Amino acid sequence: MIVIKLKETMKAKGYNIGTLAEAAGMHRNGISKILREVNSGIEYETLNRLCKVLNCKVGDIIEYEEDRKDPAK
Repeated sequence: MIVIKLKETMKAKGYNIGTLAEAAGMHRNGISKILREVNSGIEYETLNRLCKVLNCKVGDIIEYEEDRKDPAK
């Protein structure tokens, strides 16, 4: 499963939704949708903008984690 870690990265770099949106040239709603994980995907250009502003790597924003097994099964 893909895990969105944007909120943690934003906090570590001192950004909130408004300041990040302005610096990245994005709409607040776009950042909010990423944070709420309502998008079915993130475009490369969006990742590029976020990484540039946050001075981070893609892995600081999104991460793959193995699906957890249900112990009841």
